[in-house]
Amino acid sequence: MARALQLARRGLYTTHPNPRVGCVLVRDGKIVGEGFHARAGEAHAEIRALQAAGKQARGVTAYVTLEPCNHHGRTPPCTEALIDAGVARVVAAMRDPNPLVAGGGLAALSAAGIEVASGLLEGSAQALNPGFISRMTYGVPWVRVKSAMSLDACTALASGESRWVTGAAARRDVQRWRARADAILTGIDTVIADDPSLNVRLDAADLGIEGAVAQPLRVVLDSRLRISPEARLFRLPGKVLVIAAEGRVGAAARAALEARGAEIATVPAAKSGRGLNLAEVLRLLGRRGINEVHVETGATLAGALIREGLVDELVIFVASHLLGGGARGVFLLPAIETMGERTHLEITQTRRVGDDWRLIAQLRRDD
Repeated sequence: MARALQLARRGLYTTHPNPRVGCVLVRDGKIVGEGFHARAGEAHAEIRALQAAGKQARGVTAYVTLEPCNHHGRTPPCTEALIDAGVARVVAAMRDPNPLVAGGGLAALSAAGIEVASGLLEGSAQALNPGFISRMTYGVPWVRVKSAMSLDACTALASGESRWVTGAAARRDVQRWRARADAILTGIDTVIADDPSLNVRLDAADLGIEGAVAQPLRVVLDSRLRISPEARLFRLPGKVLVIAAEGRVGAAARAALEARGAEIATVPAAKSGRGLNLAEVLRLLGRRGINEVHVETGATLAGALIREGLVDELVIFVASHLLGGGARGVFLLPAIETMGERTHLEITQTRRVGDDWRLIAQLRRDD
């Protein structure tokens, strides 16, 4: 199963909106076939492993990181292929949270006389597909907020100058986080201030993949469509989705943006009347098949997402310098009166990246 998880990671940058899945076929303690899912619409991991094994597939144990599908989508059910190949046993790391499967795959295999089991290295399998699990379970993507800050928790000088808070190695690492996401999200204030690209600037060799690098969907939250049609976002390959507030979209502004290739969607405004209903934004992205959202934005929007409990994970790069008084903070959060109101985090990883440090933290929901 550990080998199957290694294989699944080879689809880290390419499988969305599908999950990352690996499969290993074993006979008498020896691997006779293996495979991974590379891209949506292409063969699933089990099919590629069966093709690699050929006639040796009969009687094997199949180790697969996700319960085999038993429904027709872009490809036929993997359960049928496993049954037809004469596989004797199937061990799945985790059950598929997709309601179209949800235990049905293992049940179909069992009904065909194949021994089944699940739960082996389940935690590792879940960690590989947080967005797919979130979307299938809750209808919303996994939200990851990236920030870069100095050791005194500042992201920019008072003037707004921020190039560069972190070093080249950290900035290159950020490109990998962008590449694994289905969408990169920011707010209109960031677009107006920085005119960002929000694209992946690594090639296939950098990511260790075959074929072209898929650019994530770029999402701009812009309640009143203040974005300029001349923004850099519209001059780069890839799709741009601008989300505005219902009833606040002027026909002329919409037409100008659509002429530049942008798609315009609307959600209700926030109850405060300012900005958007962020929970509805995530539900909209979930309906579009977005698994992981990578957020790069200013302190206001990042703080709002945290305050409303919509952030799953923080990826924070900490530089070994100080920016001093008056510099801009990382998250704009309301003042609290008691320690019990703190936002609790679980640090899941610390790693040095060049001259900087990368912290990964998940927000704890149980406090």
